[in-house]
Amino acid sequence: MPSADTHRAAVLGSPIVHSLSPVLHRAAYAELGLGDWSYDRFEVDEAALPGFIERLAPSWAGLSLTMPLKRAIIPLLDEISPTAASVEAVNTVVFTEDGRRVGDNTDIPGMIAALRERGVEKVESAAVLGAGATASSALAALAVICAGPVTAYVRSRERADEMRGWGRRLGVDVRVADWAEGSRALEAPLVIATTPAGTTDAVAAGVPQNPGILFDVLYEPWPTALASAWSARGGAVVGGLDLLVHQALLQVEQMTGRRPAPLAAMRRAGEAALAAR
Repeated sequence: MPSADTHRAAVLGSPIVHSLSPVLHRAAYAELGLGDWSYDRFEVDEAALPGFIERLAPSWAGLSLTMPLKRAIIPLLDEISPTAASVEAVNTVVFTEDGRRVGDNTDIPGMIAALRERGVEKVESAAVLGAGATASSALAALAVICAGPVTAYVRSRERADEMRGWGRRLGVDVRVADWAEGSRALEAPLVIATTPAGTTDAVAAGVPQNPGILFDVLYEPWPTALASAWSARGGAVVGGLDLLVHQALLQVEQMTGRRPAPLAAMRRAGEAALAAR
């Protein structure tokens, strides 16, 4: 275990064993020369979360949260950022010097940063495949970069209503379409795929001749069938590792107070870890 005077941070979730967060954060600490910082992973579910938080020592600087804790953490915090409040999801907690617990969401600015790194500043319209928690973050990012309508391809009326509700809340013109028409989504200038592994394989054959930009939030397995087909047609692809690195970079900056965090070193570490699996 780290010594008592170490600055501590960790990622919590369930399951957590395959999380790349320790690899990314530790790479940042090494590059920044933060030898007294440690970053671990802990298997924590919703029932165990309150007790885990209460037992943390003053040496703790921050936490990363993954599923299923992004909403469960909110009642345990003293404050959340407007970004986190907009989607009712916190993936970052910073412990302040006066003992307060402050929550934020770096997924949304991470998405925006990953797209901007590939030259995507504004699009006239977009399509979102899926309607889960990541889809709401995608809509929040699109509220910043999309000037026109966003079509969400969903499987049920309930999901359609949820996406319309998020659109109203976030100020996005959301239109819904049936998942069976998902191949039509690929005509959009920006397509964000937010579904689990294998879900979009069936539409991969429908990639158009001159595709726009695909943002596939998966990073393992990679590339997905859709990402491979997209690249084969000459389209630009932003992957889940891009998102993971950019959101982790923002977490490192918030927890350590060091800016800028080392994007290149974090990406190299993530690529190496994935290649070794």
